[in-house]
Amino acid sequence: MIYERLAIPDVVLMTPQVFGDSRGFFLESFRHSEFVTHCGDYRFVQDNHSCSGRGILRGLHYQLEHPQGKLVRVTRGEVFDVAVDLRRSSPTFGRWVGALLSADNKQQLWVPPGFAHGFYVTTEVAEFQYKCTDYYAPGDEHGLAWNDPALAIDWPLVDAAPVLSAKDAEARSLAEAPTFA
Repeated sequence: MIYERLAIPDVVLMTPQVFGDSRGFFLESFRHSEFVTHCGDYRFVQDNHSCSGRGILRGLHYQLEHPQGKLVRVTRGEVFDVAVDLRRSSPTFGRWVGALLSADNKQQLWVPPGFAHGFYVTTEVAEFQYKCTDYYAPGDEHGLAWNDPALAIDWPLVDAAPVLSAKDAEARSLAEAPTFA
């Protein structure tokens, strides 16, 4: 696995070594000892899997009292994945990083606790899988507006506007949203 720190150094892009032949491929998607060395000593407690169509944007989500670190990947299709630093004590507070994750490139993104996370589907269908360091807590869920001018996220939209859930359509701006210390 190759671990690459992005413009926000706590967010890490992971590229596996893929072994392929006429039968298909094999890759190691996670090794705890290597993850600890390159990303930190976290324990994953929940795995999630979603399927979404082209133009759907999920996020930007986070939990304040039960923050989740997320190790994310795409096993079908492609998404533009985004992490926004919500740690007020961080020199990168309010900044974002993004990466195209796909079934073809087999890359993963480590989004540590203290970040909002979301993704936008760029292909007909995408299956998105992720490991979480804390359990989903519906009463603690918060969201940032995907189009907040203060964030200025450069989403690669395939249509004029993304398809949002009702909850995501009502998400707050960075100035209005609760953040981490």
